[in-house]
Amino acid sequence: MWVCYMIIGITGTLGAGKGTIVDYLTENQGFRHYSVRSFLIKEIEKRGLEVNRDSMTSVANDLRALNSPSFIVDQLFVEASETEGNAVIESIRTPGEVESLKQNGDFYLFAVDADPEIRYERILARKSETDNVSFEEFKANEEREMTSTDPHKQNLLKCREMADFVLNNDGSLKDLHHQINQIIQKIIK
Repeated sequence: MWVCYMIIGITGTLGAGKGTIVDYLTENQGFRHYSVRSFLIKEIEKRGLEVNRDSMTSVANDLRALNSPSFIVDQLFVEASETEGNAVIESIRTPGEVESLKQNGDFYLFAVDADPEIRYERILARKSETDNVSFEEFKANEEREMTSTDPHKQNLLKCREMADFVLNNDGSLKDLHHQINQIIQKIIK
């Protein structure tokens, strides 16, 4: 039985601030964090592949095709349901994931976006293994994940359309935190 009070899913473009929202929710609102990225890294390493964006996309698409469009977040949901409290699932990428989560309790999808140049500078600064790319590769990676008619592949545009709340992260950290607080207050009411 699900004992979580609220589930927030985070979707958004590359480098838009998904992790920053998660950090704020975990550090200031007491949410537990469940990461699609971490789940995929474990699977990539188990398969003996290099950890990069291509591997992440390929493995995620493979897992979804072999199981269901919502397979990854369903696994995280099961993990989250084992303990009490609010949870945030980071990096929702397919409409099937959104639909599945909406069937499992109080679920709210946050979509975050920012100007592409700002986002590219952010990914360079975070220096993760999947972010060491040129601006052209960055744009190509994002374009590949924006739309798809295949329910097992990423469709960030559709996920954004399905979002309950859309945050703009072109401004300061304080601005983003203010937006998050306003949304949490709306949900609580």
